[in-house]
Amino acid sequence: MAIMDEFSKYRSPLVSRYASKEMAYNFSDRKKFTTWRKLWIYLAKAEKALGLLVTDAQVTEMESHAEDIDFAMAAEEESKLRHDVMAHVHTFAHCCPTAAPIIHLGATSCYVGDNTDLILLRDGFDILLPKLARVIDRLSNFAEKYAGLPTLGFTHYQPAQLTTVGKRACLWLQDLAMDMRNLQRAREDLRFRGVKGTTGTQASFLQLFQGDHDKVEDLDRMVTEMAGFKKAYMVTGQTYSRKVDIDSLSHLASMGATIHKICTDIRLLANLKEIEEPFEKEQIGSSAMAYKRNPMRCERCCSLARHLIALLADPLQTASVQWLERTLDDSANRRISLPESFLTADIILSTLQNITEGLVVYPKVIERHIRHELPFMATENIIMAMVKAGGNRQDCHEKIRVLSQQAANVVKQEGGDNDLLARVQADPYFAPILGHLDNILDPKTFIGRAPQQVARFLSEEVRPLLEPYKAEIDVKFELEL
Repeated sequence: MAIMDEFSKYRSPLVSRYASKEMAYNFSDRKKFTTWRKLWIYLAKAEKALGLLVTDAQVTEMESHAEDIDFAMAAEEESKLRHDVMAHVHTFAHCCPTAAPIIHLGATSCYVGDNTDLILLRDGFDILLPKLARVIDRLSNFAEKYAGLPTLGFTHYQPAQLTTVGKRACLWLQDLAMDMRNLQRAREDLRFRGVKGTTGTQASFLQLFQGDHDKVEDLDRMVTEMAGFKKAYMVTGQTYSRKVDIDSLSHLASMGATIHKICTDIRLLANLKEIEEPFEKEQIGSSAMAYKRNPMRCERCCSLARHLIALLADPLQTASVQWLERTLDDSANRRISLPESFLTADIILSTLQNITEGLVVYPKVIERHIRHELPFMATENIIMAMVKAGGNRQDCHEKIRVLSQQAANVVKQEGGDNDLLARVQADPYFAPILGHLDNILDPKTFIGRAPQQVARFLSEEVRPLLEPYKAEIDVKFELEL
């Protein structure tokens, strides 16, 4: 019956289907409420150190029960009290009778609520950053491997001048590197709410310490350090500013835009059969069309990236309607938007890592596409070669224009191959350069400094960014679904 009950209610696919165990745990009730208890312990320790009547026995008792939460009792208390923090104060006090009088001493609900959220945001970034580093590492290896492989560039999704497969990957990498720096900055900019009281004035703690402002400031600093933060926000209302949530989630949403673009590019290239995401031996692409190799991983990333981008609307609107020192209409919204943003970012990074570890390139297909388009792109080079051989630029331009239109008609009206090169070779006018046509049409002469740009970009901008994550970079991600 228990199994039936589990499948008879909605389960978020972000947890049941997609996100990693570590990110799912980061936003779990167990992590949340054990963090509340740790915060109460930090507060008691700091208050004791600063001279309040808190005993070693009380602190020891709290520490011994930091992890053993009676969730059933907490739920029952909350159903009676209609207050989640007081429910957990009572539950903690039940197993810590000696410490009961000093649990939550001087604090408001946001002492545990907001400070825990900041810890979860910080720890969430610490989960995401190594994953982003691994994606950048895999894509860097790909860019390096294909730095010199010519491929059609596209503007307006129309064939343009050549680039290289590796150079295109560097366009993706540059955006990911921006995301890396943004996430690092957002993580480092996070501060602790600290010990601020009901409206941020610290009035309750000033009373506890009988007007001693220095001790109130010491209390704030000590608890902040115990929680692992370098700084606390100097001023708060009852809550920390909800612009902090905007700052955190905006960079996740921006990363979502990056990944959507990358995976869309791969989907377009898969249609051209130039590049494919990994496709496993027994994987089925379509239930009806057995031949298909659908880019399902990239499609999943695009689908979830749109959700990640859309979630940014929540903190933007929430921050705009926080009245004066606070209003509670932020709470229900943040219970959804904060965890879902990190859970969604987590799975699209893991999926993109899997994609970049197994990207398949088809050089022969790429070469065939270049052959179809390069004669048109080479017309200016042919004109220049003829001028160098003594020809007249205007005469040559007119010859090439006529032959190009004839060749284009074969391609567009008759569905044939581009035969411009054959027309040039058959026209006596171009006899002076026929011996040089192979060199003129060598794709490597059309890629400019792409290989050199790849090498310098990877060396100067990408590899140094990965240095802090070297110990975590070799982890491989196996996609389960």
